[in-house]
Amino acid sequence: KLHSDLDKGVGTVKYTLSGDGAGTVFTIDETTGDIHAIRSLDREEKPFYTLRAQAVGVDTKKPLEPESEFIIKVQDINDNEPKFLDGPYVASVPEMSPVGAYVLQVKATDADDPTYGNSARVVYSILQGQPYFSIDPKTGVIRTALPNMDREVKEQYQVLIQAKDMGGQLGGLAGTTTVNITLTDVNDNPPRFPKSIFHLKVPESSHVGSAIGRIRAVDPDFGKNAEIEYNIVPGDGGNLFDITTDENTQEGVIKLKKPLDFETKKAYTFKVEASNLHLDHRFHSVGPFKDTATVKINVLDMDEPPVFSKPMYTMEVYEDTPVGTIIGAVTAQDLDVGSSSVRYFIDWKNDVDSYFTIDATEGTIATNELLDRESTAQYNFSIIASKVSNPLLTSKVNVIINVLDVNEFPPEISVPYETSVCENAKPGQVIQTVTAADKDLSPTGQRFSFRLSAEASNKPNFTVHDYRNNTAGIETRRNGYSRRQQELYFLPVVIEDSSYPVQSSTNTMTIRVCRCDSDGTILSCNVEAIFLPVGLSTGALIAILLCIAILLVIVVLYVALRRQKKKNTLMTSKEDIRDNVIHYDDEGGGEEDTQAFDIGALRNPKAIEDNKIRRDIKPDTLHFPRQRPPVEDNTDIRDFINQRLQENDVDPTAPPYDSLATYAYEGNGSVAESLSSIDSLTTEADQDYDYLNDWGPRFKILADMFGEEESYNPDKVT
Repeated sequence: KLHSDLDKGVGTVKYTLSGDGAGTVFTIDETTGDIHAIRSLDREEKPFYTLRAQAVGVDTKKPLEPESEFIIKVQDINDNEPKFLDGPYVASVPEMSPVGAYVLQVKATDADDPTYGNSARVVYSILQGQPYFSIDPKTGVIRTALPNMDREVKEQYQVLIQAKDMGGQLGGLAGTTTVNITLTDVNDNPPRFPKSIFHLKVPESSHVGSAIGRIRAVDPDFGKNAEIEYNIVPGDGGNLFDITTDENTQEGVIKLKKPLDFETKKAYTFKVEASNLHLDHRFHSVGPFKDTATVKINVLDMDEPPVFSKPMYTMEVYEDTPVGTIIGAVTAQDLDVGSSSVRYFIDWKNDVDSYFTIDATEGTIATNELLDRESTAQYNFSIIASKVSNPLLTSKVNVIINVLDVNEFPPEISVPYETSVCENAKPGQVIQTVTAADKDLSPTGQRFSFRLSAEASNKPNFTVHDYRNNTAGIETRRNGYSRRQQELYFLPVVIEDSSYPVQSSTNTMTIRVCRCDSDGTILSCNVEAIFLPVGLSTGALIAILLCIAILLVIVVLYVALRRQKKKNTLMTSKEDIRDNVIHYDDEGGGEEDTQAFDIGALRNPKAIEDNKIRRDIKPDTLHFPRQRPPVEDNTDIRDFINQRLQENDVDPTAPPYDSLATYAYEGNGSVAESLSSIDSLTTEADQDYDYLNDWGPRFKILADMFGEEESYNPDKVT
């Protein structure tokens, strides 16, 4: 309720309300100032509201007092039950755990105000799951309540937990959740065989390594705690068998280590032990975690094929042995009770097997054709033995027959059959080492001997030296050989082997006489070389070649000197005046000299408009046939030059294209510098040319020329 001191109760004051929820949640009576809630309030939605109130005059519409602010706080009531936000829960605890073993902690949340009353004070309790588990009323921690809970007895437990506010008092609100608890396995049970004796029946024909039976011990544990290892206890028959564990079924698989024979032993007895791989030390007091059972194996008699006395037969026979000769025998017998007779036959695979036959009853092997070691040295085929009582039962064995060699081929000389000897050979010189080859194969290795034939032993040309290591040397017996007398020699060599019977052959070697140098290097073995001059040595040939080369050099020098002399005779003496005049005419150029400059520019001065680049060319020294020019009569040339000089002097734009331009290069690089009049003084002052007389006789004529011109011409132009 709001009230102003200025309100006298006569209706002159009006109350207004603004702020949170004004007009929607709260309203005010304008005359009395009473504040009312127009809808239900929820503290969990909004715990307080901030409002502003003011008293206004009814007539003036103006505030009578300053605006005042106040807070309306929503008082909590117990209208929310506790809730398990994370439920339902799943937990596990090892089996055989002691009382009070921790399992899980649950937590419930109450939305009511925890600072006001007991509306938010929660208490936990178990509605379902006793007496196996307990819960702390305040913390919600679940623990085991019974000792030695066995997973093998019961594995799953469902516990119903209640959370109640108001401290658990009457009238409080409650919420529940479910906790599913699983007992995890521990290795608390040893493996046990369901029976003490296992009987197995095994055929004697079982293969080594094959599984002949299975036994199983039962372990109620789970996972790795139920893994079992099987072992055969050493004793009777244990060395013939082995046992392994099937990882999927945890069964013991008994396998055969050695072949069984009913005729030798009909039954075997041994013990098998089953034990856990992963032991838990907490349960050692329970007893040994293993069990033992007896296994009895009865061997069943089977109708088996014959058995050969050897796994393989090897025989030998000489080549060319007569057909029908027995070379060996194979033996097979039936080991079953009431043994049956055995029949033998060759396993035909190709035509090679037809070289031998076998007696079907006795098993003797004989030749069926003549054998040749050089064609086939070894035969490999199979013989099959079958029982008369049951022909389908057969066994097979390999037979290898080696054909022994008979000495039937004589030895022969290995290549080469031809060699050479130098004309200057000395007695006792080895010209060739020979070896031999034999198609026969002696078991002890071949030994060959070499010698000359009887008819060649008396000839004094060559001999054979046997080195007694299956090689021999051909040696000379003369001091020098002549190709003119005899070019080829034929030497018969007899070779014998050491086998029986002894075989020998005569091999003829061809020896060619060749010309060699002093070191024994062959120079020529051709027949044409015989007709060359005798006694001409290498030194003589070199001397002849040097003489020919010297003669060629002399001829070349002579021809060169002749050409030089002829060239010099065309030149005149340096004292001749023509030499100097022609030389300077060439250097200066003229109207007919079109190579030094473009003469068209002299005739057409307007050519400068098209090309303003100076095209002066330094003239090359030309050696023309010297003609003596007129020395005194040079008036035309002087007048032509003066006329061109005047034309260019009055034309300021004309470049020096005339022949005067080439004089700028006259005498460039000379000690005396340029003699051209272009570099002379424009005042035409007298110049002294007397220094030319000091240069020697070569410049005497030039000095005389300029000395004469000074007398009648003031211009000094050359």
